[in-house]
Amino acid sequence: MPSAPSLHDPALRDRAVRAARGLAPFDVLITGARVADMATGELREADLGLVGPLVASLHPPGSRADAAVRHHHPGRILAPGLIDTHMHVESSMVTPRRYAETVLPQGTTTICWDPHELGNVAGLEGVRWAIAAARGLPLRVLVLAPSCVPSAPGLERAGADFTPATLEEMLSWPEIAGVAEVMDMRGVLERSPRMAGIVGAGLASGKLVCGHARSLTGPDLQGFATAGIGSDHEIVSGADLLEKLRAGFTVELRGSHDYLLPDCVAALATLPRYPQTLTLCTDDVFPDDLVDKGGMIDLLRRLVRYGMPALEALRAATLNAAQRIGRPDLGLLAPGRRADLLVLSDLEGLAVEQVFASGALVAAGGRLAAPLPGATPPGLRDTMKLAPVTPATFRIAAPGAEARLRTVAQPRFTRWGEITVPVREGHAALPPEATMLAVLHRHGLAPAMPSLGVLEGWGAWQGALATTIAHDSHNLCVFGHDPEEMARAANALIGCGGGMAVAQGGELRALLPLPVCGLLSDAPTAEVAGQFAALRAAAGPLTQWEPPYRVFKAIVGATLACNAGPHVTDLGIADGTTGEVFPTLKE
Repeated sequence: MPSAPSLHDPALRDRAVRAARGLAPFDVLITGARVADMATGELREADLGLVGPLVASLHPPGSRADAAVRHHHPGRILAPGLIDTHMHVESSMVTPRRYAETVLPQGTTTICWDPHELGNVAGLEGVRWAIAAARGLPLRVLVLAPSCVPSAPGLERAGADFTPATLEEMLSWPEIAGVAEVMDMRGVLERSPRMAGIVGAGLASGKLVCGHARSLTGPDLQGFATAGIGSDHEIVSGADLLEKLRAGFTVELRGSHDYLLPDCVAALATLPRYPQTLTLCTDDVFPDDLVDKGGMIDLLRRLVRYGMPALEALRAATLNAAQRIGRPDLGLLAPGRRADLLVLSDLEGLAVEQVFASGALVAAGGRLAAPLPGATPPGLRDTMKLAPVTPATFRIAAPGAEARLRTVAQPRFTRWGEITVPVREGHAALPPEATMLAVLHRHGLAPAMPSLGVLEGWGAWQGALATTIAHDSHNLCVFGHDPEEMARAANALIGCGGGMAVAQGGELRALLPLPVCGLLSDAPTAEVAGQFAALRAAAGPLTQWEPPYRVFKAIVGATLACNAGPHVTDLGIADGTTGEVFPTLKE
């Protein structure tokens, strides 16, 4: 399918105006339903007439019957197509066309994609690939320029280094909609030349400048906004949500941290009205959840369950989002707007029965109306620049009889710890409750010497898990306790081009190959979801998973060095608060 047609064609407007006035027939007429009016908050009866990609008319029910195609939907609700204001296609582990196949029937018609993961692995080539892979899809894909490659300069090494000049180049491309989440909070607040230049390039372009303000509060939050950053999705509580709204941020309330949503809904209910700077995003959705539960539509359903009025949730996902991304053609069912619309069963269940994108019926009954044409662009398949490893790779050398080791003492909200362990045959002997995290640079820009860190609070591991999905530099990360098992899992990924692997009991228990950048597969989403579900099941017996923090998903964020506290990276144990890097072995 070609890219979305322009609404500025004079001939199109002429035809649409004539149809609106009753002087020409509509292309499509939708009757019998009520319209969810995002501007007024009304749920009102009206029929819709479409001409090409345009909504030409909303008019009294039954007043028109002239159309080439008619759809009658008594008792149904018409709403604008859903807009996901911040997400990473890579988190779903499938290529853009496979992602579109999955989310269009769910009602998502526009996404704002930060191809941050592809950029961190493949640099500008990765961003160009993202643009090419999104081209021609009925899903509208607004690609943003990754702002933090690497996410924490000096604390980790990625596969590229995006300077202010790199951002200026990307922002000059017409396909780039703005600067993706600015994650180097310390660099922004300390006015480092690098981050000041990157944010400045975004401001000079007149395009979006998006943020990542995890745990910022008070003067630091005010400073982050003053730097020119307009949004944040890193909400940690209801109080945090309100503080960021009051600081003028557009909040992209994300669905990937469900345990926070009830508190956020309760906080919003204390306000006199729902703010127009509230939008919704998925951020990260694993493939099995995307298939089984859904993306944006699942977030809407959960918010409604937690007490948010359905029309307010829809407004956040449509009109508010369209205003944030500067797309006045989207987010509202009104004459002259783009005909991205959903036919919903009701406001409680929010079952999506039909989806129109730019006036074309693209999905019905949970399926695409027609297969997506084209194929994924070639390239980005040789990114595991590592030789096979041995169990010796995963042993911490230490002199003497005892070794004092720095540790990362808990998942997610990390803090420093320390343990003293015996030394046996020249290597630190970790206790059963300590977990090793090995990070190996895989991009070929530095020696692939392993950085070995020790985690506390992750339970006693029986086996190993290896992943090349490791925010944000996506180096090869291996979790475990037994060097033999760790080597087995690591070598499986080195051999297949990246992905995720589980080893236990002397065997490779599960393997999810992701050959594109070690992040994506072009297999159908349901197939990838099945492989991922099998891998997640195989990971179940590895340790004692304890929600909400010690969960499987925490694996892929354990190296996120831009966040506060210690994190193991390919350079050592990096402190995102101070910008320092330390070895595991203390003198």
